[in-house]
Amino acid sequence: MTAEIINGKELAQTLREEMSKEVTELKNQGIVPHLTVILLGDNPASKSYVNGKKKASGETGISSDVIEMSASTSEKELLQKIHELNDDESVHGILVQLPLPDHINEQHVIEAIKPAKDVDGFHPVNIGRMMTGHDTFLSCTPYGILTMLKSYDIPIEGKHAVIIGRSNIVGKPVGQLLLNENATVTYCHSKTSSLIDYTKDADILIVAVGRPNVIDNKHVKEGAAVIDVGINRLENGSLTGDVDFDAVKEKAGYLTPVPRGVGPMTITMLLKNTIKAAKGLAESEG
Repeated sequence: MTAEIINGKELAQTLREEMSKEVTELKNQGIVPHLTVILLGDNPASKSYVNGKKKASGETGISSDVIEMSASTSEKELLQKIHELNDDESVHGILVQLPLPDHINEQHVIEAIKPAKDVDGFHPVNIGRMMTGHDTFLSCTPYGILTMLKSYDIPIEGKHAVIIGRSNIVGKPVGQLLLNENATVTYCHSKTSSLIDYTKDADILIVAVGRPNVIDNKHVKEGAAVIDVGINRLENGSLTGDVDFDAVKEKAGYLTPVPRGVGPMTITMLLKNTIKAAKGLAESEG
């Protein structure tokens, strides 16, 4: 068996083409979906991510701007800027690029963003709505993973999903989304003993630990869907995931590559959330 490769880049492009039609319809109603990103400091990786978001926004017709602030900006100054954007009716989505400088409390920043403009899906109100199965802004990477599984008609209901990683951004929410879809979900993490005992029984295996090639073919059940969320830069400059791609592709049924897998979907779901926010404003004013 050779796995079917889940091409996140192609799927993202298809979805963005559909989204651009939605944006055109909103513009015809006099609403221009707008995303504002706040970037603190000059972290090269963060700058690259922000540029990618801005470029993708433009391709779908979404208006966007980036507010660049010094790494020495105080938490009070940052919160004040967020409050200004909360009150700006032309801004539908607000995103503060993480990570933040050490002197700023990340949770304070996340909670300052109005839930109706929290297109990252990190606010406790939106997390709570997701946990209870209500309509809300879903965290972008988990939302992208769920969309990939559904787009490739990979069965979820009644299947055993194993999540490796328990971050608030990926691990915890993606498990909850799969639970909402009636999967049986097991969480594994750095303190899990005998990891292989769990992974080899997974119909869906999602790996988000940030360590290269931590999963090889002996960890994987024959025919399983393996979603690799990790992105690691090796000494030679190349990118690799958390899964040994060449080994696992001979055993898995479906497999995401790194790059061109989960990454493009994350940005795409951010755009989808921004459009959803703009539609919410249109409905509240209608």
